[in-house]
Amino acid sequence: MVPLLFLGVFFAWPVLAIVHLGLRDGGLLDELTAAGTWELVGFTLGQAAASTVLALVAGLPVAFLLARCQVAGTGFVRAAVMVPFVLPTVVVGLAFRALWPDGGVLPIVLANAFFNVAVVARTVGGLWAHTDRRAEDAARALGASRPRAFASVVLPALLPAIGSAASVVFLFCATSFGVVLVLGGARYRTLETEIYLRTVELFDLSGAAALSLLQFAAVLAVLLLGGLARRRRETALSLRGKADVVRRPTGGEWGVVAAAFAVVLTLLVPVVGLVLRSLSTVDGWSLAGYRALTGTGERGTLAVSGVDAAVNSLRAATDATLLALTIGVFSAVVLVGLRRGRTPWGIGEALDTALMLPLGVSAVTVGFGYLITMDALPGDLRTSPALVPLAQALVVTPLVVRIVLPVLRAVDERLRQAAATLGASPWRVWREVDLPLAGRSLAAAAGFGFVVALGEFGATSFLARPDAPTLPIVIARLMSRPGQLNSQMAYAACAMLMVVTIAAVLLIEKLRVPSSGEF
Repeated sequence: MVPLLFLGVFFAWPVLAIVHLGLRDGGLLDELTAAGTWELVGFTLGQAAASTVLALVAGLPVAFLLARCQVAGTGFVRAAVMVPFVLPTVVVGLAFRALWPDGGVLPIVLANAFFNVAVVARTVGGLWAHTDRRAEDAARALGASRPRAFASVVLPALLPAIGSAASVVFLFCATSFGVVLVLGGARYRTLETEIYLRTVELFDLSGAAALSLLQFAAVLAVLLLGGLARRRRETALSLRGKADVVRRPTGGEWGVVAAAFAVVLTLLVPVVGLVLRSLSTVDGWSLAGYRALTGTGERGTLAVSGVDAAVNSLRAATDATLLALTIGVFSAVVLVGLRRGRTPWGIGEALDTALMLPLGVSAVTVGFGYLITMDALPGDLRTSPALVPLAQALVVTPLVVRIVLPVLRAVDERLRQAAATLGASPWRVWREVDLPLAGRSLAAAAGFGFVVALGEFGATSFLARPDAPTLPIVIARLMSRPGQLNSQMAYAACAMLMVVTIAAVLLIEKLRVPSSGEF
């Protein structure tokens, strides 16, 4: 009941309120008949499709390297491709703005693809590592060229994983907020940024709700397609088992390896550019931006200092991580129990899908839903500082479930049965058997969840109080105000967030259980 209650109050209720508001007074019909709406839809889907194709092209060589190759540097590659995925969106937006000061469609597409190379590499690489290499070798022995062997044998086996990765990447790109807000400006807007604009600046709640409903329908369709591809991928994994496919590359495979390392080096360009930009001033190299974070910016741009905002971010991310771990572990235990017990697995599958919905539904939509519903709860949570960690936990919980669940499913049931036979209670079985085996994954999930919560921008932009902003909110505010000092402070704050993110990724990779989880 704990996961269901959390989802019901802090996800289903706000989303249903958005649906009701969008349908009321003909708001949805007005939006559907407006020409501007379909221009927004076209740009949203177009940039998401282009970013998805680019992420697939860049991610497949990296997936091959991680799944099939035994070469020096794979550990570095594994960590490096994860850094963009967990960087705050506003940080990535500013990193690409440092390279393209005027923004535009191309940097938006590149930035969204930059985010999602890791999704392709990890999802496709996870299945690729389980495919039997002997079938490909047999095709080569029968005279097939390397490209034909790949197209005829390997690619059909990888299609479920490619479809699953493509659906997730498309979903993330279609609901991208911080990147489009920073790089698109007033010229290029998606449904996500238009919802934010209508709510915060125009106060058009009915129109924003109608757009949210339209976006939710598109998200649900992509989730259903992604779920179908994911089930096919899990079936492929269970049929093949773990294959011994890792070996040193030969012949043309070295070209793919070179392409993979080139992709990784390209991913590092915006990161290095951001650090250099944070140290560069009109007077030369300087730490002025970092020192200025102890103040409120040029002409009092901020309500609090950058240091206070960093403390707010750390506090909110810690609370969100603890809450997400609690809900996520409860959910994983329930899902494992449903599979082991006599309960029809359809119930567990439905719960698993429900837990994944917050990952696909726009964070801006969720934050907007909180604004129109949370006043009904005791104490009017809309003005409470607890609302930001709650929204962040909603985003982090699905990630925790996806990391922890495969490990708990892999625990040998005979160990649990032996402990129970010797008189251990269910709680002691969990404490003595499950927890030690899943401890590394729990720590990795905590680190992963913390950095995601630390950089969450979509829902937090709606919910953070003016006197308690988080660091991503402060960065966006500094960049929207004129002044060289404000710009330097924004880039310095981005660099600080990026350092924390990289440190967390290195820790996650050290704790990661091989071949477990989807992230």
